[in-house]
Amino acid sequence: MSAMERDDAPHVQYEKRGRVAYITLSRPHVLNAMNLRMHGELAEIWDDFERDDSLWLAVLTGAGERAFSVGQDLKELAARNRNGASASSFGSKGLPGWPRLTERFDMAKPVIARVNGYALGGGFELALACDIVVAAEHAQFALPEAGLGLIAGAGGVFRLTRQMPFKAAMGYLMTGRRMTAARALQFGLVNDVVPADQLDACVDGWVQDILRSAPLAVRAIKQVAAQSAHLPLEQAFSARYSCEDARRASDDCREGPAAFAEKRPPRWSGR
Repeated sequence: MSAMERDDAPHVQYEKRGRVAYITLSRPHVLNAMNLRMHGELAEIWDDFERDDSLWLAVLTGAGERAFSVGQDLKELAARNRNGASASSFGSKGLPGWPRLTERFDMAKPVIARVNGYALGGGFELALACDIVVAAEHAQFALPEAGLGLIAGAGGVFRLTRQMPFKAAMGYLMTGRRMTAARALQFGLVNDVVPADQLDACVDGWVQDILRSAPLAVRAIKQVAAQSAHLPLEQAFSARYSCEDARRASDDCREGPAAFAEKRPPRWSGR
């Protein structure tokens, strides 16, 4: 542990503001590198976020202006290796923090990544697992694991090859080359790139737009899109989706058309 890091200091900040959870990776002195303690704290936070019906979406970011997260705390990993820990591969089962965001495949609530600097290794994998990514112009993305004798096992290999052209993804995976925010925007990996002083305003614009949408419709869209992505079209139409079943039976399903007919803003209940 760094001398700058108090034993009792949380590694993740968690704040609820109305319908929105703000989750901040908080080890700025090590560029928000993720150690096992941080993963443990994050698991508790994600559990609470999923349970709390008053929360409709989350914003995930890193403390400071230099990094979203540079990924795994490699000094901690080296110490664990010296102590005989077995090498990990894909996923985090059996490790603190499981299931991590990258493995919460059934999480229906949307998550926005606010990327304010380096998003490397596991930090990039976190961003890839989010639904919307807003990046500052100085942000950089990379999966440098191959150069460390590792593999992007928190979903990087799987998600990058699905979210951008395959050969381009392979180039970044096998070399660890860094990708600028502008380049990530060209590949469709991020939704917006803005100057650093406009980052919060841009994120808030996305937050407000989502909050204007019916929460159960948003969750249904997220679940259906994820679960049908690799289905033949005919099977996608005929499959059952639990969030869509909930949306169809909800008060909000009737509230939207009623509000439109009555020329008033809808009053979403999430029920």
